[in-house]
Amino acid sequence: MVTMSAAPNPSNPLILVVEDETTLAALVLANLASEGFSVIVASDGERALECHRDHPADLIILDLMLPGIGGFEVLRALRRKQDKVPVLILTSRGGSEDRIQGLHYGADDYLSKPFAMLELVARIRAILRRANPAEAVKRTLQSGPFKINLIQFTVHRGRTDLSLSMKEFRLLEVLTAHPGRVHSRRDLVNLAWEHDARPTLRTVDKHIQTLRKKLGDNDDHPIIQTLEREGYRWALPVH
Repeated sequence: MVTMSAAPNPSNPLILVVEDETTLAALVLANLASEGFSVIVASDGERALECHRDHPADLIILDLMLPGIGGFEVLRALRRKQDKVPVLILTSRGGSEDRIQGLHYGADDYLSKPFAMLELVARIRAILRRANPAEAVKRTLQSGPFKINLIQFTVHRGRTDLSLSMKEFRLLEVLTAHPGRVHSRRDLVNLAWEHDARPTLRTVDKHIQTLRKKLGDNDDHPIIQTLEREGYRWALPVH
């Protein structure tokens, strides 16, 4: 079965989701479409290769456990043809074997099930920026007095370079991606730290405190709002 969010829009990145769990596939499609992506869903490996041939994707989300042609076979078929389309593999099995094998075959990243949709979107955007640096250079955000360059990892307030650490920048990127949305501390751990890292929730608070200080944040008119027992949100509009 093949499903499209709409007729592919050339101005939006096209994501091919290869997933045979219909409920999960529908959820991913709806969330990615709401984020501005064009989406095609294929329920097995053979249809995935046909879809990519007819509508070349900008990124493929590839489940490993598929009926018929499995995920690894799809990935090998793409790479044998010298197709460099970025691939994010999904695995529901524990351990590192699938991840290592997928990366060996040419996958760009992996995500273990179950996963948060925020994390999936964040990983997609990061992969697309790496794969298309010319497009990514255009991704400079303006939020209040802040100019945020998502490729050069710089933040300026007027002419002042705020000199954020990579972890602080990553937290800033996550918060500004959805201004006004509350991100729990656990969300921030999943999105801003590597999979193998195990920071405490208190570590998140400390990094947020340092980030707020560098931004010149204050309690009277907070830029990063703190919601007790809920988390943090970016309070400024983003353009």
